Amino acid sequence: MGGNELRYIEEVFKSNYIAPVGEYIEKFEQIVSQFTGIKYAAAVSSGTAAIHLALKVLNISNSDIVLCSTFTFIGSASPIIFQGATPFFIDSNLSSWNLDPSLLEEAINFLERNNKKPKALIVTHLYGQPANIEKISEICNANNIFLIEDAAESLGAKYNNKFTGGFGDIGIFSFNGNKIITTSGGGMLVSNNEHYIEKAKFYATQAKEDYLWYEHKEIGYNYRMSNVLAAIGVGQMEILEHRINKKREIFKYYQEQLQNIEEIIFMPELKNAYGNRWLTCLIMKKTSPITIIRKLNKHNIEARPLWKPMHLQPVFKNCSKLINGTSEKLFKQGICLPSGTDLTEKDIKYISKIIKEEMI
Repeated sequence: MGGNELRYIEEVFKSNYIAPVGEYIEKFEQIVSQFTGIKYAAAVSSGTAAIHLALKVLNISNSDIVLCSTFTFIGSASPIIFQGATPFFIDSNLSSWNLDPSLLEEAINFLERNNKKPKALIVTHLYGQPANIEKISEICNANNIFLIEDAAESLGAKYNNKFTGGFGDIGIFSFNGNKIITTSGGGMLVSNNEHYIEKAKFYATQAKEDYLWYEHKEIGYNYRMSNVLAAIGVGQMEILEHRINKKREIFKYYQEQLQNIEEIIFMPELKNAYGNRWLTCLIMKKTSPITIIRKLNKHNIEARPLWKPMHLQPVFKNCSKLINGTSEKLFKQGICLPSGTDLTEKDIKYISKIIKEEMI
């Protein structure tokens, strides 16, 4: 925590607005809008809920095809199923580890040849690193495809000096406990289209019509963020830039410590991108990441593999996909190192020493 969160929570308790309504929800939405330069925002219960609402707002439904990054967390893809739509997974490239724009064009052309047209794309900015989002946006605009930016991991990251979440029709952020800032659980939709955000707030509050009594013409959800969690979010936003700087310092120090190991390749950053380096990630050409993870675990240090691609998940085994092997390679060779902002240089040196002992 940054320091002011508890004071803001106390103000919420004094106001007696503990539910998903109150002053701090509006404050949190405003501060995120001001920080990112995206005009409108809606605070909700999770990043997954935000993606679900984005699809709902864009009228994605049965029989619609939604393109989606395969190299991502399941929360990026499961809302497609919530809406009864059909996922089509697209692989990454090695230049960013994010969705490959050339494969995106190939997927659109493939579907067109089969008299099908995707209605939307969910693109993930992986591990806080921006995808080639200007090119992806250009392709979506040319083909009349809605663009949803899954910026759950990339709050504060930029591409060509513009924040992720602001390139598409709708962007989403996550404030889960492991993100760069947290409200314990929570998410947010952002858009420069006011109608989308107003509609998202409507669906997030059970789609209650403007009557004295409870009147419902559509199905909605209980997805609004509580005033208490929003107060935490306001306090966290005050230290976001510090967190980004610290995450990037951690990444740089790992690079310095491990630079002499030739088989290690760190997650790249596109030329015009400035990531928040939410997690420090790397791949190893020869050594198994599971070996390193187990070695670190023996020293009470947690590390994890990279995301297992969605097209390899049993729950999506029958879904369509366009795969070039990149995400599978990254999953087999990759590792996420400890990246918490309370890590010291001494900690990172110790972690790196254990890794080097196993690899050299």
